[in-house]
Amino acid sequence: MPSLPAGGRPIASPGSLHPSWSRVRKQVDEALLAFVDRQRPGLLAISDDLGPLLSALDALLAGGKRLRPAFCYWGWRAAGGGVDDPAIVHAAASLELLQASALIHDDVMDSSDTRRGQPSVHRRFEALHRAQGWPGAAVPFGSGTAILLGDLCLAWSSEMFETCGLDEERRRRGRSVYDLMRTEVMCGQYLDMLEGTRGRATVDTALRVVEFKSAKYTVERPLHLGAALAGADPRVTAALTGYGLPLGIAFQLRDDVLGVFGDPAETGKPAGDDLREGKRTVLVALALERASRAQAAALERRLGDPELDRPGVDEARTIIEETGGLAACEAMIDGYLDEVGRALAAAPVAEEARDALAELAIAATARRT
Repeated sequence: MPSLPAGGRPIASPGSLHPSWSRVRKQVDEALLAFVDRQRPGLLAISDDLGPLLSALDALLAGGKRLRPAFCYWGWRAAGGGVDDPAIVHAAASLELLQASALIHDDVMDSSDTRRGQPSVHRRFEALHRAQGWPGAAVPFGSGTAILLGDLCLAWSSEMFETCGLDEERRRRGRSVYDLMRTEVMCGQYLDMLEGTRGRATVDTALRVVEFKSAKYTVERPLHLGAALAGADPRVTAALTGYGLPLGIAFQLRDDVLGVFGDPAETGKPAGDDLREGKRTVLVALALERASRAQAAALERRLGDPELDRPGVDEARTIIEETGGLAACEAMIDGYLDEVGRALAAAPVAEEARDALAELAIAATARRT
């Protein structure tokens, strides 16, 4: 059975998670859908025309791995929080509304056609515009609607957190983490967009984007949020950073690999979509650092080409492999997972939390290519 490289602890297969998380994940799903259902009458009382917004959100929320709520919940448990408190489930579930906001906006900025195996929100509303035969351009209507739905999800994430059922003192401790998390991910998103616009990125600048757009947002801050809500000892918070930050980086590096080499049935996006979007990932930076002049020129021609076809994707993949960029990225993932294993082995947390966090680390970084 696979294990964390430095942890020496045999754990379940990459597709499984700690048994108690299966129960909590079901509760997260129920809490999330119940919250949206409570909002539904208010929106429809404004106008039945808001029905398509709710349908688009329902479709988006039906997918996803629920990683951020998982890390929030186990941050809570690592800090001594109770097992069966429904309030932490509601607080953790609010992170899925924050994630929905980020995904909707990200797809607009990247001009992505799909998300989780279905049309992205802005494409969905472009299609509605065309199907209704409305005057004017469909593209700005789709983008504008998606921006508004993303903003609504951002507002609702705060509302769901504030009404989770935890007392004011606990929410006060968590609120500062939540606020920082939102600030960091927006700054990281801008840095990501900036690197793509400049058309150049080093491994160091790409890693800076990874840290703030993904690593902190996906793993470290959700852990900190749960721990803060439980009133964590500073030593626990520090240990969660030692585990969470390298895991978050490894998670994003794996996502970068999947963005080029992944199976669309697993990723929910067309093969090579990151190449079409011109993403200046660590994987791409590693390949360009090692490429010959001819290889670099060939790869640069394919980056950001929205019409890139399957042969073009295959050629880019070949360059990334032949330069050693893919192998170097896999070695970085392994190195960060070594850090994760060492940090988790030394963390002052309960054994059940340690086991669950080890399993989450595998689930977040498993190969699916």
